[in-house]
Amino acid sequence: MTDLLKSSLSRRAVLQTAAVGAVGISPALRSVVYAAGSDAPEKTEVKIGFIPLTDCASVVMASVLGIDKKYGVKIIPSKESSWAGVRDKLVTGELDFAHVLYGLLYGVHLGVGGAKKDMAVLMTLSQNGQAITLSKKLADKGAADGAGLAKLMAREKREYTFAQTFPTGTHAMWLYYWMAANGINPIKDAKVITVPPPQMVANMRVGNMDGFCVGEPWNHRAIIDGIGVTAATTQDIWKDHPEKVLGTTGDFVKKYPNTARAVTAAILEAGRWIDASLANKNKMAEVIAEKSYVNTSVDAINQRILGRYQNGMGKTWDDPNYMKFYNDGAVNFPYLSDGMWFLTQQKRWGLLKDHPDYLAVAKQINQIDLYKQAAAASKTPVPKDVMRSAKLMDGVVWDGKDPKKYADGFKIKA
Repeated sequence: MTDLLKSSLSRRAVLQTAAVGAVGISPALRSVVYAAGSDAPEKTEVKIGFIPLTDCASVVMASVLGIDKKYGVKIIPSKESSWAGVRDKLVTGELDFAHVLYGLLYGVHLGVGGAKKDMAVLMTLSQNGQAITLSKKLADKGAADGAGLAKLMAREKREYTFAQTFPTGTHAMWLYYWMAANGINPIKDAKVITVPPPQMVANMRVGNMDGFCVGEPWNHRAIIDGIGVTAATTQDIWKDHPEKVLGTTGDFVKKYPNTARAVTAAILEAGRWIDASLANKNKMAEVIAEKSYVNTSVDAINQRILGRYQNGMGKTWDDPNYMKFYNDGAVNFPYLSDGMWFLTQQKRWGLLKDHPDYLAVAKQINQIDLYKQAAAASKTPVPKDVMRSAKLMDGVVWDGKDPKKYADGFKIKA
């Protein structure tokens, strides 16, 4: 056995011991919690796809810490190269679950951005913690934020190219919303391309785009590498916005409901472990920085998960609304209004030609009852209401009450 493998295994053993201590379950009891009767997971080994991003952490840590065993399942994290690949493998059943973009699942469910198939959101994995990066070249010309970008685009006419990670996904919607709030029509005034998250920095380095919206650590990586600046964080756009979700197909939930509940409960507990302490966050950063997960330096990950931000131009700040994985359960509830919001934006930007039945679609996809069972199993608090409201960066309030009016009410749209 190599020294590297020994050290990796020994650290994993230490982390698993720490996790058992944190959740108060002895190793002997771990595998029998759901071992009796109809509660037993129908499928005990599951493959969960993830993209190399900081917000895959609760999926990875549920496996690394051995929390999954407590619920009678074994999670096999599967590193994927693109969101289109994740979509295809979910639809064909090659993946059982995935760390996935909220809007991607909604799009597939409605036949937008892929073959139509019933999909399921089991829980929200994270809130906040994405960003919009502009190239250092643009920043040097005064475009270091939305207002500066709008002025530069008006002054220097040319084709401006921006990248997001998937057409119906969260990053496309944050990018479009931010641009529009600054008076830029992302559809008419710019060229928008799709680039997988780990390839963003390399593409900006060779001049393929002027800006991008992506999850961490790739925004901070662009600063470390001296090629980009952070123009906005996504929590600036919508404080405590929903980000990645744990997704699967509707068929999987029907066939393996106990497995879906067990996996959700395990990942909830892993999120609680991450958010519990500074030491846990640092341990998480060390683990997911490894080549088999995000494959970057620890310093590209650990600053922003602690809320320590810099913009790449000398400004630093402590952000209380950094990426969160649990926050006493406030992060994880699959609010119907969250899913509906992505539909309103897909309609706004012409991805949906007609208004869907917003609430009905959200009820089909978001597995509220199953989530509540998993929350009870993991002792996670649950909110009273399936809807929530928020005021976004342009002052417009979203509460899910009149989604058709909301979607049609924007001045800038496709």
